[in-house]
Amino acid sequence: MDSTTKTLLDEIISVARFCGDIILNADRSDIGIKDKEGRANFVTEYDCKVQKVAQEKLQKILPEAEFLGEEDNSEIDSSREYVFVVDPIDGTTNFIKDYHTSCISIGLVKGGKRYLGVVFNPYLDEMFYAVKGEGAYLNGKKIHVSSEELSNGIVLFGSSPYNQELSKASFELAYKYFQKALDIRRSGSAAIDLCSIAAGRAELYFEMILSPWDFAAGALIVEEAGGIITTLEGEEVPCFEKSSILARNKEIL
Repeated sequence: MDSTTKTLLDEIISVARFCGDIILNADRSDIGIKDKEGRANFVTEYDCKVQKVAQEKLQKILPEAEFLGEEDNSEIDSSREYVFVVDPIDGTTNFIKDYHTSCISIGLVKGGKRYLGVVFNPYLDEMFYAVKGEGAYLNGKKIHVSSEELSNGIVLFGSSPYNQELSKASFELAYKYFQKALDIRRSGSAAIDLCSIAAGRAELYFEMILSPWDFAAGALIVEEAGGIITTLEGEEVPCFEKSSILARNKEIL
């Protein structure tokens, strides 16, 4: 990794850690919960606060970059050389319930391709990161996807709670995988689940619909850890559009 890229990565990691501290030290007596469109879809004052801080700090690092965040409905120019794609708190319902499975996810797209990804889980002090072509890391140590087959594996999934029309199909597919695997898990954070695949903690993850900020960082981290990530139909995962996700190791077809 050249020195310029290393500096960029270090600066983005610093932003993620700063934002993680905001999550970790939130005043839980008043987190300002509001409803968003869709069932069980919430936003808190901390989602907005973390995104504002992240945007300010990231745009100081790369002033020329566009910024696409979950809590911002503004249009972006996706043809720009650099675009940050950020989920300030992935796992908002977990954050509301103090369930300790939430993270900040920062993806950087360069030239229309995933280039850099950082996911920080402040509750476990786990910093996952990857740069295209440079491998994937957890707290400075290189990580790799599992080499286990599905019969000796764990399946992670998301239940698409904001899209009730997909709920039944999500659980039906989860049951099919459950019958073939050791067990299934549902964490409530797509970014953390993707990083769990990258770290070899589970063998397969799927969700029927996710927004780009949910997988912008995690998708690259999976790929750089030697995993495969596609849509459920086996197609390439887009950078700026909603998509289904299937992440797996190479032992699982």
